[in-house]
Amino acid sequence: MTHDHDLVLRPTPAQTEAALNPPRGRNGGDLVVETLAGLGATTVFGLPGQHALGMFDALRRSDLRYIGLRVENNAGFAADAYGRITGEAAPLLLSTGPGALTSLAALQEAAAASAPVLAISSQIPTPGLGGGRHGYLHELPDQAASFRGVVKSVHTVRTQSQIPSAITAAWKSALTAPHGPVWVEIPQDVLTAETQVPVVTAADATPDELPPRPELTAVAADLLSRAERPAIIAGGGVVRADASGKLKALAEKLQAPVVTTFGGKGAFPWAHPLSLQSWLEDRHTTDFLEDADVLLVVGSGLGELSSNYYTFKPRGRVIQIEADLGKLEANHPALGIHADARLALQALLETVAPREDGTARERVRALLARVQERIDAQQLTLEQQVLASVRKALPADSPSFWDMTILAYWAWSAFDAKGPNHMHSAQGAGGLGYGFPAALGAAAADPTRPVLAVSGDGGALYSIAELATARQYDLNATWLIVDDGGYGILREYMTGAFGEATATELTRPDYTELAESFGVPGVTTTPETLEQDLAKALASPGPSVVVLPAMLRMFAPTHLG
Repeated sequence: MTHDHDLVLRPTPAQTEAALNPPRGRNGGDLVVETLAGLGATTVFGLPGQHALGMFDALRRSDLRYIGLRVENNAGFAADAYGRITGEAAPLLLSTGPGALTSLAALQEAAAASAPVLAISSQIPTPGLGGGRHGYLHELPDQAASFRGVVKSVHTVRTQSQIPSAITAAWKSALTAPHGPVWVEIPQDVLTAETQVPVVTAADATPDELPPRPELTAVAADLLSRAERPAIIAGGGVVRADASGKLKALAEKLQAPVVTTFGGKGAFPWAHPLSLQSWLEDRHTTDFLEDADVLLVVGSGLGELSSNYYTFKPRGRVIQIEADLGKLEANHPALGIHADARLALQALLETVAPREDGTARERVRALLARVQERIDAQQLTLEQQVLASVRKALPADSPSFWDMTILAYWAWSAFDAKGPNHMHSAQGAGGLGYGFPAALGAAAADPTRPVLAVSGDGGALYSIAELATARQYDLNATWLIVDDGGYGILREYMTGAFGEATATELTRPDYTELAESFGVPGVTTTPETLEQDLAKALASPGPSVVVLPAMLRMFAPTHLG
């Protein structure tokens, strides 16, 4: 009788030959790149540094494609986007100390957005480890401690034989729901020393599944089947689980209106008769959701932005499906179901009873009309015109990456993503500088379609160096920079709160000429010519920059009064 624990992977003759007679000149860095290749990686991002040179030397002996950015944080954003687009763990190679620490903001965004990033950093030589002050370049008392509160898991290596297992475990961690960034550190001497460890030929890192508990989905299905006014909030977990089709089928079976969070853009068809779109920063929408007698929340923790700044107070029963255990019932009591969104939605689809509701679609139409009436009353024609021009210029199947800027805040609520996994922003952690380097990562992931980045001039200054990266690798990304001479959203916040703004005005370059100096085509446009100029740039292969000088305003908030 054969038991599962008796089964082992048998090496092929070629693998046996490679193990018995490894090629000369391999070092610990070769074990890193061999393991990555064995796991299925094809592209790595990063920056070289003194302690990490063993890994970068090994790259030239591998088939891995390397995309080198100019700032570690930007490399992290590029890896984040690559992971979001492909669903694969995106390797990020970093050096010790300052190089590693510079990536922290990007890794925080990846953690907040559940993007699978596999960060592999060097460490000072092993004689310097242990917390003493030896005076090595880049030395930290405990480098990994800087990452434990940010990433999903930390994996330390101290010998070459530990490298394949540590990277394999990290890869599995990154891709097990909820996805997220992970951290591996390897000392310099371990990376550079010649190795006798056999060639790594394959690795098994199949992610663990996270199915729902059947007794919980049975109760949830009963509540939804008997509900009079069910509604659904769909978050980023639906997109990451590739569950938008199951969400649509469930909503139609229940006749339940659906609103998507800003992280869940595209999880539900924008123009569907049951679509409440994404107007979460709107009191009419908040009231509608509060009135639901059963509210199904899928793949969202109902955090600050998804709850209209914590003013949302549901009156009915809440069912929350969430893969991140820390988010489960973190903000509202609920029937909490710790599960991958796809598996949980499938279980509900199989067990809910169909509902007939002749009023649901009319209630959705009435709500959207009230939302539009509120926006129209604020005389924000320019902002709506600009956003509409971007939507018309961007091909329906092209992804877009938005920095923290006023136009992005509009897009969270008012932009039709045209499909799941098409619109991404830095709203997870809320840091500046995400848009353009993330677009470069997406362009590296799929060169067959143009990618759009949107930044304000303040956020653009975080990423200017990556114009060199875009040109060096001829990445198919168009960067729209809305230039209002400062940190526009902070200017607006401060003026509203204090009567005037401080520290928000910026001296800035001529972005069009700056782009041209990198060899990247640039054009300055107007609101009237934006659609034409942006469409032309997106249709042209390679990188490009479109600059729109404009002072945009936000629509009035509804959570303050």
